[in-house]
Amino acid sequence: MYSEFKEFKNYPIPEEVDKWVESIWKMANSIKCDVEVLSDNGFSFSFGIRHVKNEFRYVKFKPEGMDEFYGYWQPVMSGPAPLLIHTPGYGAEISTHPELVSQGYNVLHISPLGYATPNGPDESKQRDNAWPVLADTVISYAEKGYKQWLVNCILAIKWAMAQTEVIENRVSFFGTSQGGGCSLLLGSIFKDKGVRCVAADVPFLTNLPMAKSLGAITYNYEPLCSIDNIDGGWQALGFVDTISHVKRLNCPVLLTAGGKDNICPAEAIKSLSQLLSGTCSYNYFDNLEHRYSREFITLLLSWVRMYA
Repeated sequence: MYSEFKEFKNYPIPEEVDKWVESIWKMANSIKCDVEVLSDNGFSFSFGIRHVKNEFRYVKFKPEGMDEFYGYWQPVMSGPAPLLIHTPGYGAEISTHPELVSQGYNVLHISPLGYATPNGPDESKQRDNAWPVLADTVISYAEKGYKQWLVNCILAIKWAMAQTEVIENRVSFFGTSQGGGCSLLLGSIFKDKGVRCVAADVPFLTNLPMAKSLGAITYNYEPLCSIDNIDGGWQALGFVDTISHVKRLNCPVLLTAGGKDNICPAEAIKSLSQLLSGTCSYNYFDNLEHRYSREFITLLLSWVRMYA
């Protein structure tokens, strides 16, 4: 697989990935982050929407030296209980998961970098009508972009882990597309720090050279054309490619892939499953397009019941 795509020659070796992860933790541990639980629970009566779980609340995270960002806290009725972390797709949507709360899990949705707010997307943070997190990763050679994105996640997770409803050192990650890819990265980052399992639905950031060769989301590679050191740009992408984290992913991993997905192609996701040495479930759906699906929710409920 690696010999087939020349871009892999620029990817970081496992020791460099370890150091990159350590630098993320060092940054997160050095930042003071004030937290405010907002009174608005996110459901508008003017639209006729109510939910019995009135304890669901937006949470504002205010890290020093970084932009504010938001989470959506969905605690169990009674705890302590395991913690599930949901991360968003590239559209930066905010999601609720009452079906998981009803099964006895605390859920925190995190919207890093302040892209999404309780009042909708903050379009002032867009560039060329797109969120710049991947471009910033390439341009900064992995010192910004997803590195800051993941630091935001750590800050939010540390807050959630301190809540009385949460069982200590028992956290799992899930998401779709970018959320799936970043859930895998968080599984790597929280290696030996309480991670129980990961569920990655049609995950982006997976075998990017192969995905590029299959014509998927080529616009995301435009930043490579804007830098002088293209090899360095591919190294930056290598730090956030889930393929680079297989040696660190020592928890059970659930993967889904769709035969009609031309954004995150099934071949790339299958290649990741073949490299994972631990418990892994690769699920291929021939007619599935690139979207958050009923199939994934069904699998997710079983996966967290077994491992979270």
